[in-house]
Amino acid sequence: MPEATFRVRWPDGSTDACYSPSLVVHDHLAVGAEYPVPDFTSRVTAAMDEASERVRARYGMSCTSAAATAAGVRSRAAAFPPGGLVRVLSIEPPL
Repeated sequence: MPEATFRVRWPDGSTDACYSPSLVVHDHLAVGAEYPVPDFTSRVTAAMDEASERVRARYGMSCTSAAATAAGVRSRAAAFPPGGLVRVLSIEPPL
């Protein structure tokens, strides 16, 4: 199953690389786009849920890495005000 890494810049200027077990992240985030923290968190959670279901359909079990990515993003996002913007710097591999 193809996987992806998406790099983001948080409202404080720090960056993180996040793992997705599926290219489905391209359906939820756009490179160069900025999302308010709650919207970004919601989009990543939806993407990781969908990615985990794809893994379940193929291998018979959900993906703990997708769950960990979603949990990590939610935890990191909690440090920022809702009006803060998260910028998607890249998604590798590109479509």
